Amino acid sequence: MADRTAEEKLRFRFEPLDRKKHDRAAFSCEHERLNTYLRDQANQEIKKRVAAVYVLTPDGRTVAGYYTLSQFSIDAGELPAQLAAKLHVPKYEKLPATLLGRLARSKEFEGAGIGELLLMGALKRALEHSRNIASFAVVVDAKDERARQFYLAYGFIEFPGHPNRLFLPMQTLEQLFRDAFENHSYGTE
Repeated sequence: MADRTAEEKLRFRFEPLDRKKHDRAAFSCEHERLNTYLRDQANQEIKKRVAAVYVLTPDGRTVAGYYTLSQFSIDAGELPAQLAAKLHVPKYEKLPATLLGRLARSKEFEGAGIGELLLMGALKRALEHSRNIASFAVVVDAKDERARQFYLAYGFIEFPGHPNRLFLPMQTLEQLFRDAFENHSYGTE
């Protein structure tokens, strides 16, 4: 479905996962573990309050993609020293963060820019929530090299010694969305 027009993309909206409304069984991405998670595990994690799951849908039923957000903490000593100084990181042992635990796009929507919509939706929501519940950064654990390159392309920074663990400071997100809204882009909700 790579031929979706910009107008069609505008119909997509983010919604909290609703097992009665969203067709989880029809969702299929490149990683079976992410399919299984959405179908069998996501609702349990919502009930246990260990993850918030959001779906991107064009019609209120079809799941074009999804992401999860959870609370997390960063060992402040793992941050690159130059970056910590630049960001004026407080001298705490642990820093609050938001974990972008899962992000998956349906094969049905491959090539339609859904991965970027999902990422921007997750980052925007994380930034909004950080105003009420403190969070220094968004953290991801890239599933594979392709995912790692995807996140790096959006400015995520590697944790030294953890090549697949990346983060993006909230200060960077504030600037990203300030610039995007001035240019009228990434209206993901």
